[in-house]
Amino acid sequence: MGSKWRKVKLAIGINLCIHVPRTTDRSSSSSAIESPFSSAAFSDGVSPSSGRRPTTPTPSSSGLRLSKSGSKSKSFLPKETCAICLKSMKPGQGHAIFTAECTHTFHFHCITSNVKHGNQICPICRANWKEVPFQSPSSNVSRNVPRLNRVSLPRDDAWTTTYLRRFPSTQVSVGRQSSLLSHIPEPTIFNDDEALDQQTSTPQDRNGSDLMTNTMEIRTYPEVSAVSKSAFHHNFAVLINLKAPSHSGRNQSGAPSVENSRAPIDLVTVLDVSGSMAGTKLALLKRAMSFVIQNLSSSDRLSVVAFSSSARRVFPLQRMTDAGRQQALQAVNSLVPNGGTNIAEGLKKGAKVFVDRRWKNPVGGMILLSDGQDTYTGNSRPRLGANYRSLVPDTFQRNNDTGLHIPVHAFGFGIDHDATSMHSISEMSGGTFSFIEAEDVIQDAFAQCIGGLLSVVAQELQVEVACVNPRLQLSSVKAGSYETSLMDNARMASIQVGDLYAEEERNFLVTLNVPAETYGGDMSLLLVRGSYREPITKEMVNLEPTQVKIERPDVARELDVSVEVDRQRNRLYAAEAMAEARVKAERSDLAGAVSVLENCLKALSETVSSRAGDRLCVALLAELKEMQERMANRRVYEESGRAYVLSGLSSHSWQRATARGDSTDSTSLVQAYQTPSMVDMVSRSQTMVFGAPLSAGRTLRPAKSYNGRQRGK
Repeated sequence: MGSKWRKVKLAIGINLCIHVPRTTDRSSSSSAIESPFSSAAFSDGVSPSSGRRPTTPTPSSSGLRLSKSGSKSKSFLPKETCAICLKSMKPGQGHAIFTAECTHTFHFHCITSNVKHGNQICPICRANWKEVPFQSPSSNVSRNVPRLNRVSLPRDDAWTTTYLRRFPSTQVSVGRQSSLLSHIPEPTIFNDDEALDQQTSTPQDRNGSDLMTNTMEIRTYPEVSAVSKSAFHHNFAVLINLKAPSHSGRNQSGAPSVENSRAPIDLVTVLDVSGSMAGTKLALLKRAMSFVIQNLSSSDRLSVVAFSSSARRVFPLQRMTDAGRQQALQAVNSLVPNGGTNIAEGLKKGAKVFVDRRWKNPVGGMILLSDGQDTYTGNSRPRLGANYRSLVPDTFQRNNDTGLHIPVHAFGFGIDHDATSMHSISEMSGGTFSFIEAEDVIQDAFAQCIGGLLSVVAQELQVEVACVNPRLQLSSVKAGSYETSLMDNARMASIQVGDLYAEEERNFLVTLNVPAETYGGDMSLLLVRGSYREPITKEMVNLEPTQVKIERPDVARELDVSVEVDRQRNRLYAAEAMAEARVKAERSDLAGAVSVLENCLKALSETVSSRAGDRLCVALLAELKEMQERMANRRVYEESGRAYVLSGLSSHSWQRATARGDSTDSTSLVQAYQTPSMVDMVSRSQTMVFGAPLSAGRTLRPAKSYNGRQRGK
């Protein structure tokens, strides 16, 4: 009888000594022994009987009393009791029963709550399971467990089950999770970056012939082609359009050969692994990071920084060779959620990777993802006019002449992130801000971003505009977030553009006053020139100067305004309306905000380009309507409106694609500024899983817009 009693005690684990780690005592936490009955046994810190999500492991709250000295307990669990929730497992009580391969049984919803976060060990006998159950995230809602940012994954998604098995939690005791980042070894100086691959300076195509490099195009469009010589034209508009060259490489089929022609990149990803990232969100982040890793070439280098209450570099700047990819995947796979949100520390650590590196690839970029608010630098709710400069290291701020000029592309994940701070971080560094509203769109959002970063064809682009006629002066230069300066008594202007992706376009609207003339004929207005650095050869390329002229006849016939100029006026007007509406919304004047957007909608719908069905104008109208819906009330604006508007402003001010709503879906109207490289990468994301085509009939559902989700409820 005594032998049987010992076996029972060992089986149910009540003979174990329980150690509850203190978050301040990291040294003692390494010897912690995990209790199968403790709420800390769940990798995300969620007890199956509670909707709370503590950010640090907690002592057992199961009701089973355990002595502090670890002495033997006289408690006994009947066979019909679930060892996780300690409730009855009798048939007919409305709970499915799961029998594991080790023969132990549990409530199905209890064990899946544990397994879905990566735990594959029996809570009783500690046997490693080969087959684990999976439960759809939607089942949590039925048990009244609060779940923000619901993910729209199919219930019968076999791929999701496989994926969650593929990325289990790291095999460390739960008592060590609170200090996991502190236990990851990292050097004092990050000068351990892998040396660059020694390649020839001139890329070659598959046939071995030298590639011809095409150059950037400059086009100019005056508002009208002729102005009567006796007329004075106030704020005459001239559009300057620049289009970056495509990839210079071409394969045998004539399609771009990106691998052989593009500039390699140093990419640092700064990832939030705080407690709120637990579960599906972290699994989807790992999937998205896997896609990024698989689409980097052996010339690209990647570093991974993880942050919660503190920050650590979990993977050094290393080339994405086959071995490098495998090591990077293992590093990403090891991430465990816990703690608070310290964005400033994450950015500081990411900046250190760039500052300390010994070698430099031609292109550098950073991806920042967070699902919460920085709880260390600022604790208050985001407010209009707040200064977020303390979050961004000086080396990242684009107005710093001695800085790195590394853009931070920020991604706000879910409805609880601080969109204001994330947008500010991206603006200060010259990056973009994307709003990932539906969690399963994170991979597509990352794909769009790297589709651009992996196609940089021009760097340090600068455009100069000079008045030719001595009687002319520039009135304004509208360039969004790009730095502009007026010189020589407003007769000359410069625009600092920076990097351009392959086939990416930039449009700048310059206005000037055209005086009356005594004599007719052609009149030269402006001279446009520029230069940029070719990222692979490092050579400076001077653009062919372009002169803007108009006719000055005695009597000018009635002329239609250029569609190109009208389109860009609409873009600028819409961006101004979005910014004004946002200010009103932040001041709790949602009715005024909606009115501003409504007035803009009416004005745009009556313009020449809108009536002609211009694609950009159609997208602007759709986006303005979407913003109106997201300002329906305060709750909706707080949850999604603010982030959607800020992502739109980021897109229009930089004229670069950002993810928001359903913008990555091929049927979306809001796809302004997407380049062919971005479209190709997003398409690859939506049709490939870990490098393999999706099975027949298997599709990834695109994120729905706010309206679509509301109508679907």
